[in-house]
Amino acid sequence: MRSIAKIMLCACLGGAVALAGCGKKEEKKTVSPSEPTGQAISRKETTVAVPDIVKGKWKAVKIGVTNKNNNKETDYFIDIGSTFTIPNTTLAIKVESFLPHFTMEGTTLTSATNDPKNPAAQVRITEGGKEIFKGWLFALYPTTHAFQHPVYGFSLVDFVPAN
Repeated sequence: MRSIAKIMLCACLGGAVALAGCGKKEEKKTVSPSEPTGQAISRKETTVAVPDIVKGKWKAVKIGVTNKNNNKETDYFIDIGSTFTIPNTTLAIKVESFLPHFTMEGTTLTSATNDPKNPAAQVRITEGGKEIFKGWLFALYPTTHAFQHPVYGFSLVDFVPAN
């Protein structure tokens, strides 16, 4: 009889432990569709702050567009804030901002000085009216966060000061 009581007691304690575990709330993690399952990422929204020492000091950037099929690069001057459609394509590039000395301070992207020490252009590329890339082109580090398009490559070649 005592062994039956011990078994019942163990079963009750095991059930109580199991129920206590079930009552614990699970944290839900958001998984990005582009990330492998089970890898949650926490991304903070970044902001671009063009300092007064930079505002109005730069007119345009020169973007190199390479056709990977024939390895021919064509350079285009695009005014900052303007959109340019690449001839004979449905691709358009909008230059949103230019930071001559790109730095990141927390979640703020800015320019430490007006000297072109780490030039970067924020661009938005559309194809057939659909956005396919929004990010940065770096003159000194062209492969950093480089946009991968099946036919065209994009690079920041030069920058044009205002007057």
